[in-house]
Amino acid sequence: MLPNSRCETRPPFLVLLVTSAQDQLEARSTIRQTWGRARTTHGKRVVTYFLLGYSREHQEQLQNESSLHKDIIQKDFTDSYYNLTLKVLMGLEWVDRFCPSTSFVMKTDSDMFVNVDYLAELLLGMNRTNIFTGFVMRNFKPVRCKSNKWFVSEQEYPQEKYPPFCSGTGYVLSADVASRVWNISGIIPYFKLEDVYIGMCLAELKIEPVKIHSQRKFHIGKVKFSVCKFRNLVTAHKVKPYEARIYWKALELAANEHCPGDRTA
Repeated sequence: MLPNSRCETRPPFLVLLVTSAQDQLEARSTIRQTWGRARTTHGKRVVTYFLLGYSREHQEQLQNESSLHKDIIQKDFTDSYYNLTLKVLMGLEWVDRFCPSTSFVMKTDSDMFVNVDYLAELLLGMNRTNIFTGFVMRNFKPVRCKSNKWFVSEQEYPQEKYPPFCSGTGYVLSADVASRVWNISGIIPYFKLEDVYIGMCLAELKIEPVKIHSQRKFHIGKVKFSVCKFRNLVTAHKVKPYEARIYWKALELAANEHCPGDRTA
């Protein structure tokens, strides 16, 4: 399943790829109405697509949704947590084949709030090549406890430490890096933890994560909402659909209000 794309005639500055589960219709609807809606910010076009696998139970509803919104990318693999790597690679393949003229690609999840306006502003101040950024994870070790969600056996990953990677809650790649990751993935053995796998590809490419700002902008946990706080972050995690709608409305209503330390033109 492919979305409608106008990448060649109207190249977007930023493509948001949101991993989603088949039954998360409310989350997708909320994202379309709030931070993920197609729009222009800082003079740059931003578009959002949802990445899904296959589930017989929900396929008809998903096809109707795709016909209506034309923003779903889907391939024929089981929609499950441990197929997240397949979802992300599918998204990178789509960008490489159908939207290589974009400047940046962000991968994020459906339980996130993304301040796309602020992200675009930060990216406009960066190089447009060789960029990989997010919440950087260094010196992380595989979890060997079998009852843990992130358990990894020594057969799956024998090394003591993972290469540097960015949390899968939200990371950004320049288009050239996204293309190189997709192309090298053919020789990097599959690994079920998607964010670590991207880190493995980047290690092979000798690309190091960079910081987008001197202060933390990507948050991997829940952030207590305030207008001033959310204006100055890129991601917040564990956001329910109803919360996202409240946050979005509050930010819209306070658009002309000043916060301490606001950037001035």
